[in-house]
Amino acid sequence: MSSIKPPNVIVNDTTLRDGEQSPGVAFTTDEKVQLARLLEAAGVPELEVGIPAMGAQEQEAIAAITASLTQTKTMAWCRMSELDISQALNLGLDWVDLSIPVSRQQIRHKLNINPEQVLARCDRYVKQALDLGFQVCVGMEDASRADADMLHSVAAVAQAAGASRIRFADTLGILEPFRTREMIASLRQHTDLQIEMHAHNDLGLATANTLAAIDAGATSVNTTVNGLGERAGNAPLEEVAVAVQVLNKGHTGIALPQLPALCQYALVASGRLVSPQKAIVGDAVFTHESGIHIDGLLKDVNNYQGFAPALVGREHTLVLGKHSGISAILEVYHRLGIELSDQQCEQLRSQLRQWSESRKCSPREADLRALAQPFIHALYADA
Repeated sequence: MSSIKPPNVIVNDTTLRDGEQSPGVAFTTDEKVQLARLLEAAGVPELEVGIPAMGAQEQEAIAAITASLTQTKTMAWCRMSELDISQALNLGLDWVDLSIPVSRQQIRHKLNINPEQVLARCDRYVKQALDLGFQVCVGMEDASRADADMLHSVAAVAQAAGASRIRFADTLGILEPFRTREMIASLRQHTDLQIEMHAHNDLGLATANTLAAIDAGATSVNTTVNGLGERAGNAPLEEVAVAVQVLNKGHTGIALPQLPALCQYALVASGRLVSPQKAIVGDAVFTHESGIHIDGLLKDVNNYQGFAPALVGREHTLVLGKHSGISAILEVYHRLGIELSDQQCEQLRSQLRQWSESRKCSPREADLRALAQPFIHALYADA
């Protein structure tokens, strides 16, 4: 067993900024404050809380969030501009993320400037933000499509100007873990700054890319609750936090049992639904129907348990359906106080298959009792 201590990983959750950029998601100030408090209570050390340049209402919400927190540090997202930075003043913020495109595509076709001008802006505005009392993260937009030389140059300028961190943004969600590890490792060799991974989920790889970045030397990661965010969303907080612990990738300090309640509140506030099979918090992820799996769980829970659901404050649930075996039927009905014979279970097994195919869901307790009613009557008759 390795004696190497896993690194500390700073989670900078951006639910209140990037998460709210999900189409149709709009948090009220009260909802933002409550989300921030729940995130702080769960031990999330940093929050990206908004974009001051959006105007007075956004600034008031940011100020309300920062005033509500006692330990968690806060960050605002700003463009590399004097106006954006000045609008972040007097809101109680600790950090600003100064974002600028670093890929040839966006430098030319979004900013219409050249790479030298990008570097000059980084130097100028990092120093301006530092003079105003902020810690600075330089956000490298579209970093996953940037040339390595450009990434290294931005990092060098940011470090020389006094920034504390650079953010590697996979803005379009086009990376896979092997390429992520390669790019972050190369960046790690060229800078002493903290490196933050910002992964989007367009290919369903945001969590995997985030873990790969940690392996390669990233010191902080961006997440959103339930994976909220533009297009396919961002790396989900609940997936990253649990995976980091279960896979021994590092230490986040996050209280995992508090995640389900946090995620549930975010669902209500966002007006979004989540798949029953959504990792960590989906209704069905610790629910078992397969006869083979339930038989294995009843013999030894570790036969079909990658990690204990208690880690996130949940527990295993057994349900019956098309794939249920005799052991499962016996156990589930036993828990209902109904003892059945193997022969009766075989008959119920056939009924369960028909019921499941026609209803397209798992039977509830009332349904199970109704299915077993003939056997219950037979027991009373025999008595």
